[in-house]
Amino acid sequence: MTAAALPMTDALLGTYRRAPMEFVRGEGVRLFDAEGRAYLDFASGIAVNALGYNDAGVRAALQDALGSGLIHTSNLFRTEPGERLADKLVAASFADRVFFCNSGAEANEGAFKLARRWARGVGGPAKHEIISLRGAFHGRLFGTVAATDRPQYRNPFRPLAGGIHIHERDIDELARVITDEQTAAVIAEPIQGEGGMRVLDTGFLRELRALTRERGVLLILDEIQCGYGRTGTFFAYEQFDIEPDLLTVAKPMAGGLPMGAILLTQQVADAIQPGDHGTTFGGGPLVSAVANHVFDRLRAPELLAHVRREGTWLGDQLTALMARSAKVRSVRGRGLMWGVDVTDPAKDVVARALEKGLLIVGAGDHTLRLLPPLVMSRAELAEGLALLEAAIG
Repeated sequence: MTAAALPMTDALLGTYRRAPMEFVRGEGVRLFDAEGRAYLDFASGIAVNALGYNDAGVRAALQDALGSGLIHTSNLFRTEPGERLADKLVAASFADRVFFCNSGAEANEGAFKLARRWARGVGGPAKHEIISLRGAFHGRLFGTVAATDRPQYRNPFRPLAGGIHIHERDIDELARVITDEQTAAVIAEPIQGEGGMRVLDTGFLRELRALTRERGVLLILDEIQCGYGRTGTFFAYEQFDIEPDLLTVAKPMAGGLPMGAILLTQQVADAIQPGDHGTTFGGGPLVSAVANHVFDRLRAPELLAHVRREGTWLGDQLTALMARSAKVRSVRGRGLMWGVDVTDPAKDVVARALEKGLLIVGAGDHTLRLLPPLVMSRAELAEGLALLEAAIG
């Protein structure tokens, strides 16, 4: 039995162009609207719903956490789920310490603060600059939007936060502008998501890591979209044979509940004092309880092997689609994170896909972003590809 969709409210601030249907239920890798129509999800709530919808483990973890009556205490007090998750993240990564927050943009903004706090200690106030790369997207908070290379997000809010600059993805240019005296940190996405689904070259990232170390500068990796198993390894940086000084994660961390984190080395942590940064809600017991389940599922070797196997198959199918369709210009990606450049405006293809019951999102004027749940089967991937090809035309 279905209920008619409610009229769209005018009460919400118009910062999004929302699709007209109203989702009322999710199951597996599909969403259902108020009219009962099913939609195959190749977007995962923008890389959030890695385990799909109505996952039994997420539901059980949430119910157990609610049963304790402990939803929030603030970070003035200890709770076990957050400490357990922090231990897991440290054991699984380069990091020695973890700071929990509530979103990816918060994590990046916090990473800028921590980097500047460390830099002031080793180089004084002059060592403050944050450098990001052409094509980057790091969020739309006041600090992170200055590191985001999208004029439509930046220009209405000028003057932007100072000391944050964007440079080309060119190691020679970066070698000219990164200095021990002035630069605190460089931030990079191993795979640029909203910036066009660009996989950064392995050689470039290795050279950037070597350059930042040589100049006494921190390297921040933003894995908010490409981390947590999305590329077939738990962290994307594992595939590039480098380790950062700080790393930010968020989207899939807590199964759709708001959560983000900054992972950092002891070298950076030693510069941070009580009161230097904070959060009321970050790492609370309820979201952390769910996040522990999500961590265990997404780090499981069989799940990561599934992402690698199905990601290779998906890439082969997209390459074949490009070969037979003049409307597909190029494809690129890793794991279950792919970009498809098309001749038509991306927004038109997204709209046609929606009409056919497929959810995809754009990543620029002519790039489609494919981010299916990491648990999607090959049959479901094939179903989505058929709908995608029909939408491309």
